[in-house]
Amino acid sequence: MDQNEELDPEMVEAAIRAGEQAAKDDLAKDADKMRADRDELQKQLADARDEVQKAQTEAADAAARVARLQADWDNYRKRTAAERVAERARATEKLVESLLPAIDDLERAVEHAQGIDDAQVKELGAGIANVHAKIVGVLEREGVEVIDRPGEAFDPLREQAVGQVQDAEAYDDSVAQVLRRGYAMGGKVIRPAMVSVTMGGPKRPAPADDGGETA
Repeated sequence: MDQNEELDPEMVEAAIRAGEQAAKDDLAKDADKMRADRDELQKQLADARDEVQKAQTEAADAAARVARLQADWDNYRKRTAAERVAERARATEKLVESLLPAIDDLERAVEHAQGIDDAQVKELGAGIANVHAKIVGVLEREGVEVIDRPGEAFDPLREQAVGQVQDAEAYDDSVAQVLRRGYAMGGKVIRPAMVSVTMGGPKRPAPADDGGETA
């Protein structure tokens, strides 16, 4: 083209419009790509949040399972410990029951020896009493309680009345004599004491009220 030849205004305008359109197209493509990148990042962020929520839920579930397992283990230990204690108590109770006839025989032997005026017999009785005391001491260390309450108020839950004794000076319905001692363990009466009970005396006064003095 001759340098002195003038440019066609329409061609110039068309070139400008073409350049502007190309620029717009490039900008549109860039915008679309940025929107796509943004949408992808938002999706990744949402997925990450879902993963975090899932992980938190799984962690909470795991912690709850651990807590339940710990509680179950604690309950198991307590239950087995209580069962062992109860089993030992039952075994001791059976042992006491099996020993009671022998203990009764020792007590009768001691009582019989005390009624004989003979030094050798009394010495033998003292030896038997010592053996009896050792056996009862072992049982008491295992939680066995001897029921032997002469002079105390008769308790039908711990004593069996097999006779009555007229005694105007003793409180009525008191234990006059223990004919056969009883035994209890852990609040349970293994064998009630066999006793005679007073009658004909004054009524036993009611227990004092520890709540304070009355006006």
